[in-house]
Amino acid sequence: MAAKPRKDSKHVSLRKGESQRKDGTYTYRWTDSEGKRRAVYAPSLQLLREKEACIAKDAVDGIRTEVRYVTVNDAFDRWKQVKRGLRDNTMANYTYMYEQYVRKGFGENKLSQVKKSQVRQFYNLLVEQRGLKPNTVDAIHTVLHQVFDFAVEDEFIRTNPTDQALKELRVATNHGKTRKSALTLPEQERFLSYLRSSEKYSHWYPVFAVMIGTGLRVGEVTGLRWCDVDLETGTINVNHTLVNYSHGPQDGCRQNIHPPKTLNSERIVPMLGYVKEAFLLQKEYVEKNGLRNLTRVDGYGDFIFVNRFGEAQHYGTLNKAITRIVRDCNMEALENKEKDPVLLPPFSCHTLRHTFATRMVEAGVNIKVVQNTLGHARVSTTLDIYTDMTKEFQKSEFASLDQWFSDQVS
Repeated sequence: MAAKPRKDSKHVSLRKGESQRKDGTYTYRWTDSEGKRRAVYAPSLQLLREKEACIAKDAVDGIRTEVRYVTVNDAFDRWKQVKRGLRDNTMANYTYMYEQYVRKGFGENKLSQVKKSQVRQFYNLLVEQRGLKPNTVDAIHTVLHQVFDFAVEDEFIRTNPTDQALKELRVATNHGKTRKSALTLPEQERFLSYLRSSEKYSHWYPVFAVMIGTGLRVGEVTGLRWCDVDLETGTINVNHTLVNYSHGPQDGCRQNIHPPKTLNSERIVPMLGYVKEAFLLQKEYVEKNGLRNLTRVDGYGDFIFVNRFGEAQHYGTLNKAITRIVRDCNMEALENKEKDPVLLPPFSCHTLRHTFATRMVEAGVNIKVVQNTLGHARVSTTLDIYTDMTKEFQKSEFASLDQWFSDQVS
């Protein structure tokens, strides 16, 4: 007589190896290819059977069952035992890198659950939070790539999640390329449009839009107060600068208010349309989030650009933000597989000052107006920038002229 099929509390027939526990959850038990008893658990029968399907697919693909219990650390330890052909000092360096930066944290992840996005995030963390140099991250990647390759060859996982991960990060950050003195117009437009559309970074749009649209030095921007900005007349009164420097080992780094860099640095700068809009967006943002500045620096207060604590922004924070924005903006373009994408170069806040000067030169603005707007003490400083920029602009203009002549002949 055939055995009566087992059923769960909902009267659903259970398959071989399935059972329901007293707390209502489900278990599936089976014997793997090496004769070991294994088990998986799930809160519902549907989820349990999804896991069963994965187990069956792994069996067909030849993926070893025990991978569900193997961590990245386990894979590294096994790789280290069987790896041959490396010099002792090379293996010692690999081991140091792994123990120092991987084992605690990333190395605790289950081998089969590591995704390419996690690898990218891990490399970003090493650079941004732990302050590692690109060459150090490269060395860590070399170890991890070999460990995951070993796991693929040993049939623990199907693909290596570290493949191309470092290359993509290098492309996203333009690592190794020459730093430009100014953004091109397409790069400027890409940078600002990404900030405006990004939910994650939109709060950075006002400060960087003001930098690009005014050419103010970073200390002049971070030191701006609402009383320095006249939204009615559309002018900015630049009359001081905010500096950050060390006061010694006991007092640490503090902010101070200094006079403008030179006598010519004290000036009135007209607002472009999008600059005025940026100030209005910043006013809306600080009021909405209750971030109006309450701290004072050498008697100055009510700063426009403040951090989440209501304190005046620090130039180091702004430069770090740019690094993250450039990386994520470029990664978005790569992941969307845009044709001929505009990739941003690595740059700093000072690059945005040069960018504004470049736009003025390209627009044919009078050299004295450029000098006064930038606050240069000597016209020779402006002329040096003007000459470099006009050379590049002239080159691009002649390329267009050459194309025009070619079109006429054809």
